Amino acid sequence: MDIVVKIILDNWFNTVNQADKLLDSLSDEQLMKDVAPGRNSGIYLLGHLTAVHDHMLPLLGFEEREYPGFLDVFIKNPDKSGQQMPSLSSLRAAWSTTNAKLEKHFRSLEPADWLMKHTSVSAEDFAKEPHRNRLNVVLSRTTHLSNHLGQLLLLK
Repeated sequence: MDIVVKIILDNWFNTVNQADKLLDSLSDEQLMKDVAPGRNSGIYLLGHLTAVHDHMLPLLGFEEREYPGFLDVFIKNPDKSGQQMPSLSSLRAAWSTTNAKLEKHFRSLEPADWLMKHTSVSAEDFAKEPHRNRLNVVLSRTTHLSNHLGQLLLLK
C-alpha cells in the first residue's frame, strides 16, 4: 500500500509543481485574459483552483479553510457573474499558501491515514464505500488540477 500512496502523492506534488511553473511564467496581463472566447479567464481559474484546494483542508480533516470567501466567488458562481474577485497578487499568494499547507499536512500522514474517510462521508456510508477516503480525494483533485492546467496553457 505504501507504494500506491507514494505514487498518488508524487503525482499530486508534480502536478502542483507544474501549475506553479506555469503560473509563474504567465504575466498578470495573460492571466486577465479568457483562455478562449466565451470561456473562463486565467484569474478565475487561479481563484477556482485555490478555492478547491483550500476546501481540501477541512475535507481531509486537517484544518478550517483559510479563504472561505472564495467559495461564493469561484465555486458557486461562474466567471463574469459580477462577483468581486480578489486582486491577482492576493490570489497568487493564496495559491502558494494553500498548497504549502496541504503539503505540510500530506507529509505528516502515514500511508494508513490516507485510507481513512474524508469529512464529507458518514461512517455508515464509508463502511459501505471505503473508497471514499482521503487518498481518493487527492486523486480526483489531481485530475481536476490537470484539466485546468490544460486550459491555462492556452494563455501562453
